[in-house]
Amino acid sequence: MVAADKYQRFFPMLMTAAGTVKAARVVILGVGVAGLQAIATAKRLGAVIEASDVRPSVKEQIESLGGKFIEVSYDTAEEKEAAVGVGGYARPMPQSWLDRQKIEVAKRVALADVVISTALIPGRAAPVLVTEDMVKSMKPGSVIVDIAAGKAADGVGGNCVLTEAGKTVVKHGVTLVGETNLAALVAADASALYARNVLDFLKLVLTKDGQFTVDLEDDIVAACLMTQGGEVKRK
Repeated sequence: MVAADKYQRFFPMLMTAAGTVKAARVVILGVGVAGLQAIATAKRLGAVIEASDVRPSVKEQIESLGGKFIEVSYDTAEEKEAAVGVGGYARPMPQSWLDRQKIEVAKRVALADVVISTALIPGRAAPVLVTEDMVKSMKPGSVIVDIAAGKAADGVGGNCVLTEAGKTVVKHGVTLVGETNLAALVAADASALYARNVLDFLKLVLTKDGQFTVDLEDDIVAACLMTQGGEVKRK
């Protein structure tokens, strides 16, 4: 993702006769599958990790991987209800909560060496989590990897307003990675992982004797069902 020989500060903490190289500070925005993998990878590399998500339920997962959850209070019933999420994905949060989150995230981003943003809401544009002022506050040479690139309302940006879909650019001294098909950069591994997903899904809809069946009691099968008996189940 980032060449270690180019960005020296992303090395884990090292002690030498000349002194100590501090561990990189990594901020993860959005703790779904991609966010959790980012936390695990950054931890293995020795980074200090903080992560933010609208769902309080992910706090335990973040901490189990060695990260710290960025706490934002839920002050109203509306905020608490929205924070529950649906099907493992976040729901749009009230503006009051988003304003408080923005303050807390801005503090962490200013200190970060790497920001990895993965926040997406099904059927909606990617939320803006990193403003231009936040980018300006970052140290020169820092990096933002915006996995939501191209999913913003304008079809170009992502979770960061300065992201450019399909490009890696430098703005205000910060490198913004806006590649929209990261899986294509590791094609062999991506193909193997996709094949495994297809195989595991087929096991849910095929019996041992090869008969096709739709088990609506299975959450994954039910979520993938688009039509049944001429009725549209999902739009």
